[in-house]
Amino acid sequence: MNINADFVEKLRNSGLRPTKQRLKICEVLFNTEKTFHFTINDLSKIIKEKVNEKISLATVYNTVHAFKKKGYLKEISINSDKSYFDTNTSVHHHFYDEDTNQLIDCHQNDIGNISIKKNVTGKKVNSIEVLIKVKNNNQN
Repeated sequence: MNINADFVEKLRNSGLRPTKQRLKICEVLFNTEKTFHFTINDLSKIIKEKVNEKISLATVYNTVHAFKKKGYLKEISINSDKSYFDTNTSVHHHFYDEDTNQLIDCHQNDIGNISIKKNVTGKKVNSIEVLIKVKNNNQN
């Protein structure tokens, strides 16, 4: 399968028409060797730099959220005001550098066993993903 056909399929599976702008978004998100983290604003800037095209923030936002809903992207909420998205959808942990606002992967084997003492009635634990916030030592 060629890359463009893969992008068209992802878009259609997400309930989106494969427009020229959305195909450019796919190119930036899924045509890379490494997975990466981004905010909606970050992605908008990356698209402008990489593919030299201005795509409306609303189109970027709607496309990213449709991909997240379908499972092609993962959302990591830092706080009520800030979310990052991850092209790596596997279960894994993250460091969040509060000084640089950077999200960094932390692999499963870097975290010891996690013991859950209480569960929500009628629910089962689906996955455990830890967010570790870090900052420079000399700051309060």
